[in-house]
This record gives sequence, C-alpha cells and structure tokens, in this order.
Amino acid sequence: MSEFHRSASPGLPPQPNRTPPPPTRGTALRHRLAELRGPDVPAKALDARALAALAANPGCRRRAILDGAGVDKTALAGALGSPSGFGQSQFALTRGNAFEAKVKADGGAELLRLVRTHLDPGAEPAERAAVPDLSAIGPEGRTARTALALREAVEAGGWALFDHPMLALEVAGSPAFLEPDAVVVHPDGSWTVVEIKSFPMLDGSADPAKVGAAARQAAVYVLALEQVAARLTPAPRVRHDVLLVCPKDFANLPTAAAVDVRKQRAVTARQLARLTRIQDIADTLPAGTCFAPDLPAEQLTAAVDAVPAAYAPECLSACELAFHCRQRARAADEVTALGRAARAELGGLSTVEDVLAAARGESGDPADPAVAALRRAAALRAEALSAHVQGADVQGADVQGADVQGALCP
Repeated sequence: MSEFHRSASPGLPPQPNRTPPPPTRGTALRHRLAELRGPDVPAKALDARALAALAANPGCRRRAILDGAGVDKTALAGALGSPSGFGQSQFALTRGNAFEAKVKADGGAELLRLVRTHLDPGAEPAERAAVPDLSAIGPEGRTARTALALREAVEAGGWALFDHPMLALEVAGSPAFLEPDAVVVHPDGSWTVVEIKSFPMLDGSADPAKVGAAARQAAVYVLALEQVAARLTPAPRVRHDVLLVCPKDFANLPTAAAVDVRKQRAVTARQLARLTRIQDIADTLPAGTCFAPDLPAEQLTAAVDAVPAAYAPECLSACELAFHCRQRARAADEVTALGRAARAELGGLSTVEDVLAAARGESGDPADPAVAALRRAAALRAEALSAHVQGADVQGADVQGADVQGALCP
C-alpha cells in the first residue's frame, strides 16, 4: 500500500493544494490588534505628539498596546467615566496657527534667516529658496511627493523650504503619517527639522517642560527623515540639531534656538522598537479582551485593568487616559501617584501603606537604603514635633505667668 493517501492517478495532473498558508506574524498581529480595537472600529492614526508621549513614558504597557492597536483613547476615557482633559484649547490652536503663518510669510524668509543664523552661519544667505509644491492625493501620495521633492532639492543645491511635508514611520507594522511644521534643505544637502511653537521664550529661555515635549516630538520627525534619507544614494545628513521657533518675550516676533535631540531620538527609537513587539503584550491578555467604547462599562474597565499601567502625574498633560489611571492608582494606594521621582527613591516599596509601615519600623529590611532613609526621616520629624510642642508649652507658661503678674500688680 502506498504511503501517499492522495497519490495522483496515472496520467492525471496533480491536484493543487487548497489549504491556505498559515498567516504570517505581521498578518496575525494586525488581526489581533483589530480584535482588541473592536469589530468595525477604525484605527486611530498615530501622530508625532502621541509617539513623543510614548517615549516620555516607555514603561506604560497600557498606552503601548492601546496606541499600537489604534484605540481612540478619548472615546475610551469617556466610556470609562473619566473624560479626558488632555488637548489644546481652540484659542491656543488659533494663536499657534497665526504665529506659524507669520513665521512662514514672504516665502519663509524670516524662518530661513533663523535657520542660517542658528544652525548654518557659514552658508550663503537664503535670498532665493525653493518652496516645492507638496500637494498630492492622500497621505501615501503626499509622502511619495515629499520624498521625491527632497531628492530633487538635494540634487539642485541651495536652500529649500518644505512647508508641512508628509513623512511616514512604521509603527507596529503599519505606517504612521507625520506632518512636521517645516523641513529645511541646506545648500550642503543636509536636512533640518523646524518646530514652531506658540509658547514664549523669555530672555532667551522657555519653559523646560514645554521645550522637552517639543524636542521629543521633533525627534520623531528626525527618525522619519532618516528613513527617507537612507533610500537615497548618497544618503543626505539629517541634522540632530532642530530649530525651535517661538515668540520673543511677550511680543509676536519670532525668535529661535537650536535644540539637540540626539538623546530624545535614541529614546524614541528604543520605544518604537518595543512597540513593534506589542504581540508579546497582546499574548498576555485574556481571551476576548476588547477596548471598543460601546461595550458595558464593567467589561471595558476589566479590559483596561488587564494591562499594567505606569501612571505618573506627568501623564495628565500627555495622555487621554490619565484621569482614569490616576483614579485607579489612588484606589490601589500606589506610590506612582506621587510622581516618578518619589517612586524611584522608594525602591521596592510600591504602596503608601508599605512606605508608612517601613517608616514606623513595622516592616522592611533595615539594610535597604530606602527603608533606612524613611526611618531616619520619621525620627527627625518626631524630634522636630517634640521640640515644637515643648516650645509651645514654655511659651504658654510664660503667657500664663505674665497674666498672673498683671493680675497681682495692676
């Protein structure tokens, strides 16, 4: 008897194998993310601001899986009963758009002057700068048109200003389309990212937190530009010093500063590499987990709580789920609600009750530096309170003696 159960008959052609091939890892991941997002729920596209926020909190597995799956976190937060307060006001958006238009007026003459002054003072003056037309159909078309125009600008030489180019960066197996404020091509062929913000620079300096957020966002654009440059021969240099343009003092006049984003670029690259492995996070979730906003609140809360979060007060200005995560962190008595700095100092003490018990000497290893520091702080506090109480008693006795003396000697 033959070993082949379906051996072809003599003279007949072999029958084709109709068994579908097994899905690749990329296809299986996209299918899994679609299940997590919910049936018929379109994916929310990632932008540079969201990717920068991921880099700012790389330990949050909850945000990684939600952003990777394209979940609308604003709708999710509303369905959970903790509406998001994250985002810019309409007034701030209008003011920012007006300032950006002022910076780019006259063919970007003032913007190019700032780029040359702060980043390339040895280059020729930017009297004539090319401003390519980047219009095309759809984000894919705009991305291809931007890449072509960048190559043409390098070949032509001279200055070129790209107003709102479209770049693509692969995130979790899908392209994320990014739109920087501007990209400048220098006469030497190098490329610079320009970030235009509406917060002021007072006496040459700005709010460090806002500058840090702008630097992380610009680092995302630098990564995307590097991928475009890598496809050209020879590859143009993408400068790691980006230009941050802001209003000067309290006027509406533009000023600028060069910001080195190499550190932010490295952190963002590592976080994006981690995000492309969100299959590992998805594999730990219970079967049937779904984040569709139309699900019952109890089921949705259980699904969100199944993914560990890394809440910190800084999330309030960067994530739509911050209010929900803060509420859960407080309910669980987690020290993360006190901030990342406090959490880092407390070592293995993860709850406020653990911290208080260690300070009172009820638990904890005395050899642990965090426990020793807490007990020392508790002793100093008790000593200070004791001295304060004794001082108050002495002062009260002096007042009482003065009253008695006044009564005896009117």
